[in-house]
Amino acid sequence: MKAAGETPSGFADKALYYLAAILVGVATGLIGTALHLAVDRALTWPAVLRAHVGLDGPHFLLLTAAVSAALVLAAVWLVRTFVPEAGGSGVQEVEGAMEGRRTIRWSRVLPVKFVGGLLSLGSGLVLGREGPTIHMGASVAQAAAQGFKLPTMESRGLLAAGAAAGLAAAFSAPLASVLFVIEETRRQFPYSLKTYTGVMIASVVSVVVLELLAGSRPFMAMTVPDLQLSFLPAFVLLGLLLGVAGVVFNRCLIWALDMALALGRRTSFYLLPAVVGCAIGVLLVVQPEATQGGDMLALTLVRENLPLATIAIVVLVRFVMTLASYATGVPGGIFAPILALATALGLLFALCLELVAPLPAGAPSALAVAAMGGLFSSTIRAPLVGVVLIAELTGAYTMLLPTLVTCMLANLVADALGGRPIYEVLLERTLRLAGETPSSARPAANVALPIGGWDQR
Repeated sequence: MKAAGETPSGFADKALYYLAAILVGVATGLIGTALHLAVDRALTWPAVLRAHVGLDGPHFLLLTAAVSAALVLAAVWLVRTFVPEAGGSGVQEVEGAMEGRRTIRWSRVLPVKFVGGLLSLGSGLVLGREGPTIHMGASVAQAAAQGFKLPTMESRGLLAAGAAAGLAAAFSAPLASVLFVIEETRRQFPYSLKTYTGVMIASVVSVVVLELLAGSRPFMAMTVPDLQLSFLPAFVLLGLLLGVAGVVFNRCLIWALDMALALGRRTSFYLLPAVVGCAIGVLLVVQPEATQGGDMLALTLVRENLPLATIAIVVLVRFVMTLASYATGVPGGIFAPILALATALGLLFALCLELVAPLPAGAPSALAVAAMGGLFSSTIRAPLVGVVLIAELTGAYTMLLPTLVTCMLANLVADALGGRPIYEVLLERTLRLAGETPSSARPAANVALPIGGWDQR
């Protein structure tokens, strides 16, 4: 039904755009679900090897190290050879494309991001599947925008819809995905009723496809009891600490990328991925909690009541391996690793509090849930997304107020310390490596690295 005063051509334009958003949601949901299921299956390879080869002890560790390194190197080769911008998360590439400074070469990004993401995530690297699904969703949107011959602003709006659909497919979190566009791409998103509605349509459709194929459930379902308001100061302190942790994480991540780039230029760009792959292959056997994206790890840590020293080791190892994994330049996101690291930090904080005074029942799990939102807020700098994403991921809606307090304070502290959104910093770095200064006065210039070039994410 047409709005009052709307011309037939205006109604047809909206209908066409919404149809494009539906198709983007369907395609992204299918691709994202396929990647999710394929990665889950691929990560069983250590168990398959153990069952079918007659090796044990050091010999088996050498075999898993070799397999993991081979998978990582294959992913690096794909990225370096065919589409350098497919390395890393891809969120900054989407933001750059919405600014008109980057080009999404969808016909190359889609296959390389899927296969490369399957290889890198299947190797056990500490990376998340949301990076590949967001970039692939935007690639689907780019193809649709070209096919429907949409004007520039509507095309950029559809890119945001594809990215939101990709995040929704990764985490089954449609509301957080819509909010992600509002908070994270607020500088680039061409806001209008049409583009905003397109984002909602694509996100909802993507989740519908995901749930039809993979079932309906929170990806990190946790049961957290209600806590008294008198315990709220603990979340205040947690937010303050996570604000500092987020700034440290972001700066260390950029440092790791710079060091990896310098090392690659001096030696070989395949040296670091080979070393990290070998280390991951060993850790998959001897310390599996130090590997993979970490969504299941978060649930395990909350359930197992591990001692303080063990949790501290998990925090340290996850921090180092997240930096090392992302620095390899393979396709993979940082959302999931941040959430797992934050869970461990929240539990570590709870155990430290318990040394001073007894905690109410359920407090450690509550602090772990709030910590996920807090670290997300101080690194990504999207606190509202952090609150809603954690609620949708865990189903712990009783934690809305404590998580909101934690996220708000973490964001404020990060801002006070001069912390910046990690994807904004990554985009500036990408533009600088591509030869364009981030402050350039040419916002409409499309920049893409040459085939075979190297773009450390």
